[in-house]
Amino acid sequence: MLRSAAYPPAVGAAADLLDFVVPRRCAVCGEPGDALCLHCRTALCPIAGPRCHRCGAPTAWPVERCRECAGRRIAFATARAAVVYDDTAKRLVAAWKERGLRTLATLAGELLSDVVPRPRAYTLTFVPADEDRWLERGHNPARRLALELGARWQLPVVSLLTREPGVRPQRGLRLSERRRNVRGVFRATGPSPGSVALVDDVYTSGATVSAASSALRRAGARHVEVVTFARAVR
Repeated sequence: MLRSAAYPPAVGAAADLLDFVVPRRCAVCGEPGDALCLHCRTALCPIAGPRCHRCGAPTAWPVERCRECAGRRIAFATARAAVVYDDTAKRLVAAWKERGLRTLATLAGELLSDVVPRPRAYTLTFVPADEDRWLERGHNPARRLALELGARWQLPVVSLLTREPGVRPQRGLRLSERRRNVRGVFRATGPSPGSVALVDDVYTSGATVSAASSALRRAGARHVEVVTFARAVR
């Protein structure tokens, strides 16, 4: 059973209608054709090869904890992402978030499932959207991505978290400020399954997914795997 709020009717319907009516252009370069042209698709940088076992950051050789996550209290067991959050990925994610085109969510799910192995978890959930951003966009990118992945991985998608309103956006904040900003923001809607995969669109500092994972852990989850489409690489 999927427990999640419906899209705002007018905004969500308009976004889906545009997906069919407006001539398609590449979300990255704007050239007519597919939602992501072949040139821009090949420009995306998959995260492959050695990586940190815990946070998924690319490394020179496999390590249990890298300098990015060593010494930090992290609530999730592992984090994995499909592509580096570079300029190409940023343009794609921005178009996906702000225009809400269903084809871009499908594309993100396809690219992610090609790179990231199916989680060991038995349930998928997603980071809930800020209410104001959700009303503005008419959709939650993390929820749509979770639904795409659930269909590909044959896993149920369940809404397990709520988000406190009025939280300052993370963009532009320093790492320490990001952690404080989202501390205590998420609440579980009820008991959590023991093993959960948490889906979000982008992993930047890890503060948001760690805070969401903490809420799941408090609700009974013993193992939380984070899955995102893109990841910032420092």
